Amino acid sequence: MNNFSFYKEVKAFYCLIFLGLILSFPPVSANPIERHSLSFFQQHQIQGTITDGTSPLPGVTIAVKSKLKLSTISDFAGQYSLLASANDTLVVSFIGFKTAVIPINGRTIVNIKLSFDTTTLQEVRVNAGYYSTKESERTGSISRITSKDIETQPVTNVLATMQGRMAGVNITQTTGVPGGGFEIKIRGQNSLRDEGNAPLYIIDGIPYSSDPIGHGQVSTLFPNLASPLNGINPDQIESIEVLKDADATSIYGSRGANGVVLITTKKGKSGKTKFTLNASSGAGKVTRFAKFMDTEQYLAMRRRAYDNDGIATYPKSAYDINGTWDQTRYTDWQKEFFGGTSAFTDLQATISGGSPSTTFLLSGNYHTETTVFPGEFLYKKAGFQSSVNHESENKKFKIQFSAGYTLQDNDQPSSDLTSLSRGLAPNAPSLYNIDGSLNWANNTWQNPLRNLSAKFESKSHDLLASTLLSYELLEGLWIKSSFGYSDLGYLETRTSPSTIYNPAFNYDSSYSSLSVNTTNRNSWIAEPQLSWEIETGTGKLSLLAGATFQNQSTGQLVQTASGFPSNSLIYNLASASTVRVLSDNETLYKYQAFFGRINYNWKQRYILNLTARRDGSSRFGPGNQFAAFGAVGAAWLFSKEAFLLDSPWLSFGKLRLSYGTTGSDQIGDYKFLDTYSISGALYGGTAGLQPTGLFNPDFAWETNKKLELALETGFFSDRIFLTAAWYRNVSSNQLVGIPMPATAGFPSVESNLRATVENSGLEFTLRTINLSSGQLKWTSNLNLSLARNKLLSFPGLEGSTYSQRYRIDKPLNIVLLYDYTGLDSQTGLYQFRDFNNDDKISSPEDKQIVADLNPKYFGGFQNSLSYKGCKLDFLLQFVKQKNYNYPLSSAGAMYNQPQQMQYSWQQPGDTGPYQIYTTGYNSQAVDAGSRYSESSASIGDASFVRLKNISFSYALPLPVTGTQCTIILQGQNLLTFTPYKYGDPEFVSSGFLPPLKIITAGIQLTF
Repeated sequence: MNNFSFYKEVKAFYCLIFLGLILSFPPVSANPIERHSLSFFQQHQIQGTITDGTSPLPGVTIAVKSKLKLSTISDFAGQYSLLASANDTLVVSFIGFKTAVIPINGRTIVNIKLSFDTTTLQEVRVNAGYYSTKESERTGSISRITSKDIETQPVTNVLATMQGRMAGVNITQTTGVPGGGFEIKIRGQNSLRDEGNAPLYIIDGIPYSSDPIGHGQVSTLFPNLASPLNGINPDQIESIEVLKDADATSIYGSRGANGVVLITTKKGKSGKTKFTLNASSGAGKVTRFAKFMDTEQYLAMRRRAYDNDGIATYPKSAYDINGTWDQTRYTDWQKEFFGGTSAFTDLQATISGGSPSTTFLLSGNYHTETTVFPGEFLYKKAGFQSSVNHESENKKFKIQFSAGYTLQDNDQPSSDLTSLSRGLAPNAPSLYNIDGSLNWANNTWQNPLRNLSAKFESKSHDLLASTLLSYELLEGLWIKSSFGYSDLGYLETRTSPSTIYNPAFNYDSSYSSLSVNTTNRNSWIAEPQLSWEIETGTGKLSLLAGATFQNQSTGQLVQTASGFPSNSLIYNLASASTVRVLSDNETLYKYQAFFGRINYNWKQRYILNLTARRDGSSRFGPGNQFAAFGAVGAAWLFSKEAFLLDSPWLSFGKLRLSYGTTGSDQIGDYKFLDTYSISGALYGGTAGLQPTGLFNPDFAWETNKKLELALETGFFSDRIFLTAAWYRNVSSNQLVGIPMPATAGFPSVESNLRATVENSGLEFTLRTINLSSGQLKWTSNLNLSLARNKLLSFPGLEGSTYSQRYRIDKPLNIVLLYDYTGLDSQTGLYQFRDFNNDDKISSPEDKQIVADLNPKYFGGFQNSLSYKGCKLDFLLQFVKQKNYNYPLSSAGAMYNQPQQMQYSWQQPGDTGPYQIYTTGYNSQAVDAGSRYSESSASIGDASFVRLKNISFSYALPLPVTGTQCTIILQGQNLLTFTPYKYGDPEFVSSGFLPPLKIITAGIQLTF
């Protein structure tokens, strides 16, 4: 059960075979430029090293002036070599540095130092999906981080690398369990459905499905452990661009409604073959614990609760207080269950290089991670990445090939142990007996560690391969096509062996059970394209046209089994006495589209960008399968106007505007059809069918209209660069399940709801170069997002089943609460406002207080400092938000409480602030406590400022030329400043493990 078939596994090697065929061709000469230059009279070998004054610069272009075809690129050690005459002049250029013009003057060794130039940062080309554009000329809203930002973070999930670093991109961690996932919202929540807000992920031009692959029967107790995004290795990412506005996303049509995340993997660079080895290890612990009562405080609470209830003799079942359990014993159960140390190990090896026409990269990585839970649990991930790029000698033909393969093996307890610790009495018995066996304390409790023998395991393999072929038909006219293939296999199991029960019950393996989910997903995509760039006097016209053909199939088989002859056979379905198939599904998704772009740049000052796409999706019925989307973007580079060209303080200025539409088909497959499933019941030995969905011929696309206005300004040679953007997105024609009356036989029917959702906000980014003198450099990046979400309209909301979930003119992410008015000092009971004046507090009539759980603002402040061989990077993440406190209901039962609950009402006239203790016999107190946890008093300030990431590296001075050794120290979630009292404020949930504080140390060797 735990092995994939040979047929599935062998697909992983298709790409390697293709790679071997490419490498088997006769090699191209390593330096054709030098052979060409031998024909020049009296030329000499010129060589040297290029640095920034402190460290070598690889990838610098060195050309001979007036003979630009005579050029080369510096290697990883900053060294170069080319043929030139004694009276020639070298032109040295590199992005981010001023171009240097160096006369040779008869020398054979020419060492060059480049000066940093901030204005050239505007010449950086940004990936916009089907095309790239200069940073200065883009008309859309695109946020970007590079491998320099990613490499400083000891994380395993691609979304973690973006957290706190991009304006408008809100990312929260859902669990600290190894292999856990993250949630992302780009400029808010557009859809009423939680699952309808995922962005589109593109890896090297290939769409990557982020749809969950787990099944609720097997993995529901762990959020996002089954996320496909866990298979992406952050160490192999060169850059991540996030497309946000209509101008940037509409070329992706329906798939760009919630934004687009473009991931570009690392590629080889021409030059001497380079080997890089990375090794690191570290440890992780929970960032913060809630403060619960100790034994003395807890027992005092329990005794008073019995006094309040008028009970003088403690019941036999009150083991904590009647003397059965040691009343002097104390255990901090939080530290016992999730206070351990998680160990991290990372290994990575990369080889890259090539000639100016052919480059390659091969890389492998291995990651292991234990848990903070007691017991032996391990998460393992290994991967392989390869890329080959080739360009013909005349530079007309290009081929780019990349492939990645990842294996994951995650072994965890069957459920998160975090929740077990919160309510356990602090004087509960020891977990183990002297002989090491579980302590059942004479059957007075269910030992919490009994669940350690019940395991959740998942294994996956993930292959992603892409190829891009292009050929220049005429000058500036390119025909190209990209091809991609992905294959994902996932197997998860959850066991419940008989050993989880008290041995006194004499349960044997016939009571053991197993749940299994096997999911396979594969897809292919082909995208032919034609692009043309035309110089038109003082302007430049760029045209792009293309098509998309995509096919994705998903199969899922979910089974349960029970009654095993032995627990050692619990993974063997054939040995079970009962096997039941819960689900056996096969879905096919087909998608096709035609897209185009027209871009005109006049005098490098006025830019107009038009994009359009017509989508077709198999998720809609006849007549509704196709929809058109488009956008217009415009930019004015006012800093290039004559009256500002010589400005001593303004180095860059751009005003841009965009408007357009995108859409969404994130509703699942076959929702518009009459659908049936196996009922599971037998009639005459035959399984019957039961209807599960109703036909809806009018099922159509969601639409999202986006508007943005932005200003980008640079001051003093871009040493200060500020961007301010305002946006407004309106999503309508919502794809939801409309509730049906019980007499219909269906809980809901999938349809388009005429509800309208608005997301608007302001985004600011500030980049500054604080110091850039000599060997000391200091740069800062600040991003700030102020977002507002609002439900503009919802026809018939009051009479629908959504009436207690949403409110007009309020955000989607709200909760409706009782209005807590205080503590009655005479009765000691919580009091609430009676909105309908019927002399009773009831739901939903009196749940009228709206609490907004969306962040008011969020952002990050990043700093990078370098001096000689030392580099220091750190990121402060901040969030202003409200969220649930730890549930403070009625206290006094056999359930531990936060420490502040000791300040509870004791006698008439007492103000508490918490209500009277009760063991459960005071029904009024129990009801009031339950309402309190659903009232305005249950919401608190969960804002925080966190030292999200810090990284220090030191390049050791080595006498060996061409060899580099760097020592690296990294930390994640090290410090948190927050008024929140109940644990970690980022992930407010009492049931799941919060994010971990991680510290790692490593070494990088390059030769």
